Amino acid sequence: MKLYLCRHGETAWSLSGQHTGKTDLSLTEKGKVQAAGLRKEIQGVSFEKIFSSPKKRALESAEGLHPVLDPHLVEWDYGDYESLTSDEIRKKNPGWNLFMDGAPGGETVEQVKKRADQFLKRLNGYKGNVALFSHGHFLRALTARFLGLEMEMGQHFLLSTASLSILGYEKDQPVIVLWNQIA
Repeated sequence: MKLYLCRHGETAWSLSGQHTGKTDLSLTEKGKVQAAGLRKEIQGVSFEKIFSSPKKRALESAEGLHPVLDPHLVEWDYGDYESLTSDEIRKKNPGWNLFMDGAPGGETVEQVKKRADQFLKRLNGYKGNVALFSHGHFLRALTARFLGLEMEMGQHFLLSTASLSILGYEKDQPVIVLWNQIA
């Protein structure tokens, strides 16, 4: 099995650097073009299943692919930090690191870890390619868990909007096949 990680296209808040968890934003015009490019990248790949976060930005990115909605794939709930940029957050909390501290008033690291692990467990039994349309921080957390790493390692996996990454196996070991490719 290969896991195709598709991060949604640009939104107004991803452009401005604002943390977007529960807020349900649509793609910008540029984001729609990016998403079309992302879909073109995976065109011709045979998928056993395609999943998407139920948020508009992920669904618009998966347009025409008829994904199965899965609430496990939503973005990290940023709680009190929703809509704030990293600079604004660090003025309030200089040492803050999402992957080590979680989000006050939102999800803890342990809650996101559990959600990622539950989704990965759902994939047991799939033998073919599976595509996921989701969000930056959650896909980074999911990648850490797929690789058998602690959640804090997710901070090291940069994901651009409308990027494609592929996780798979080499000799039964989980590996990164492709990372952060932009069409």
